[in-house]
Amino acid sequence: MQTVTVSASAPYSVHIGSGLLEKTGRLIAGVTNSRTCAVITDSQVEPLYAPQVCRALQAAGFTVRLYAFPAGEQSKTLASYGAILEFLAESRLTRSDCVAALGGGVVGDMAGFAAATYQRGVDYIQIPTTFLAASDSSVGGKTAVDLPSGKNLAGAFWQPKLVICDTDTFATLSGELFADGVAETVKHGLIADRAFFRFLMTEDIRSSMESVVRRNVEIKAAVVGEDEKEHGRRKLLNFGHTLGHAIEKCSGYTVAHGRAVATGMVLACRAAEKMGFSPAGTLHTVLTACQRFGLPAECPYTAAELYASATGDKKRSGGSIDVVVLEEIGKARTVRLDMEGLRAFTEAAL
Repeated sequence: MQTVTVSASAPYSVHIGSGLLEKTGRLIAGVTNSRTCAVITDSQVEPLYAPQVCRALQAAGFTVRLYAFPAGEQSKTLASYGAILEFLAESRLTRSDCVAALGGGVVGDMAGFAAATYQRGVDYIQIPTTFLAASDSSVGGKTAVDLPSGKNLAGAFWQPKLVICDTDTFATLSGELFADGVAETVKHGLIADRAFFRFLMTEDIRSSMESVVRRNVEIKAAVVGEDEKEHGRRKLLNFGHTLGHAIEKCSGYTVAHGRAVATGMVLACRAAEKMGFSPAGTLHTVLTACQRFGLPAECPYTAAELYASATGDKKRSGGSIDVVVLEEIGKARTVRLDMEGLRAFTEAAL
């Protein structure tokens, strides 16, 4: 087991390794005085891993309450969030109890937001079961649900008490789901670590899962430790996300997050090169990465459609929005655009 410490307002550990699900009870007992745990998962993960996690919790002395909602981004709604809150209330959870999010990014976002707001905040633990959640969304304390107007528009910063990443769970991921995690991994290399990006482009990721997840977490932990509430440096983690989120919304959330981000990175690089924000060759590098990992690079939507969706992005501040561009491979910066600038950026992207 490898461990990374996230130095947020309340520091916590991220444990990464094989066979950790069977140790969840002991690990969680070490960070909370609670002895009642509500496990929140989805319909896809429940039959795969919920029995094992519940047994481990019970063996460690926890009373367990289990709730599963229909899998998919389409469930990431206020109605589903309200149903989780009602379940917690009906289960008579108190402020001294805890919530465990068992699943991918949607589960983590939903369970985390419920934990942040139920009785004004209860402890929660992230147990990611996808490469994307382990490498990105389970770390950093962002929790949210989608609104009809856009992705993640209702949410809270609420740091977990612990993250437990059992890399064995990646074995049940489809190739497409695994690639979603690759997209965020490539993003981390592009914005923060040229050597890591070079490793991804030359080595077999699956043969080095623990070290790859660890490097992802280290990169994100460093950013979160410096800028927990996304006032400055943390914005760099949004590379590819402004137009990526727009793609998700245009698709009715049928395009998965990682795949949308991959296309969003391509679009951002094309626009940044055309507008002089990034050096020539950046787009080619990102296109090569997408080709290597089977990630989409083409956008099926028009500039007008993307612009209309992007104007509702939560990263907008008044009449401007920050977009992330690459200064070079391994280094990124933000560029502030007004709405006409965003329109021009979107048109250049296509």
